[in-house]
Amino acid sequence: MSFEIHQLEGVDPIGRMFSRDVKVNVDEEGYYGAFGYEGFAVQSGPYATVEEAITEIAKKLQRKKFHDLRSRLNFREDRYYAEREAWVHYNAA
Repeated sequence: MSFEIHQLEGVDPIGRMFSRDVKVNVDEEGYYGAFGYEGFAVQSGPYATVEEAITEIAKKLQRKKFHDLRSRLNFREDRYYAEREAWVHYNAA
């Protein structure tokens, strides 16, 4: 079971809107995330925070021409949070 599940939304390289889960796991090395979209998979390295792991995924997607990305926490372990959580926006650098 994933430690957290975040909803990641945005626009793919050909202009379609999407919404997919980022599954965040934790081990002794830190937090790491995994994202999949139509056969394209992205993973982060281990980080000290969940936010850093998801930011790495967003940056990797932006390098592949995904844009207007935002995420929010949906689940932490068994608890549902989505409606109470603010969106985090990832602006391309």
